[in-house]
Amino acid sequence: MLKYFINTIFLLSCIVSFSQNDTQSNDTIIKNKYGLRVGIDLFNPANTFFNEDRKGLELVGDYRISKKLYVAAELGYLENISNEDFINFTTNGSYIKAGVDYNAYENWLNMENAIYVGFRYGYSTFSQTLNNFTVNNDPFLDDLATLKNGQKFDNLNAHWAEIVLGIKAEILNNLYLGFSFSGKKMITTKEPEGFKNLFVPGFNRVFLNNSGFGFNYTISYLIPLYKKDK
Repeated sequence: MLKYFINTIFLLSCIVSFSQNDTQSNDTIIKNKYGLRVGIDLFNPANTFFNEDRKGLELVGDYRISKKLYVAAELGYLENISNEDFINFTTNGSYIKAGVDYNAYENWLNMENAIYVGFRYGYSTFSQTLNNFTVNNDPFLDDLATLKNGQKFDNLNAHWAEIVLGIKAEILNNLYLGFSFSGKKMITTKEPEGFKNLFVPGFNRVFLNNSGFGFNYTISYLIPLYKKDK
């Protein structure tokens, strides 16, 4: 499915770009657009509609600082109910991720597409509510005997790093569709006594080796501020 999604948005961008190039004279000086691109992640709103256990919104943005380099950030809010084999809990909080993207794609003429690799530093502040649990020998849950159903833990936080691989394709003038995948590694996290942070907003599910992954589908709009010769 991902393969067809990528092929479709690049095909659309090529068609639009070709039609634009067809109207230009041969001696036109092609310029790169520089500006602020802002948008939203489409996954969370769609998932909120179809899945009552997850509600959230993520805003995305980047700013071009050179031909290939962008500063980028994501800001979001998430409420998620996790239903594991022996435990059910609710995570509620906000997060921010900031870093840089490098566009490895060489565009034709006035195309503004991207195939990029990026780095993010993430920070989240959140709470955990232990809805119900069954004590067992799971290493994540062996301290739960001292806790109570419905107990809430506030003022938690987490720091992590992630590598991002993604694409952005211009489907209309200044309008972009995108997809990205990220691999994450937890740096540090504040946990309550007797309970592990199994899910962190912005990081998602935390696995045994403190790693995780994520993906998003985005739609964004570029606000051009100025242009430079290509």
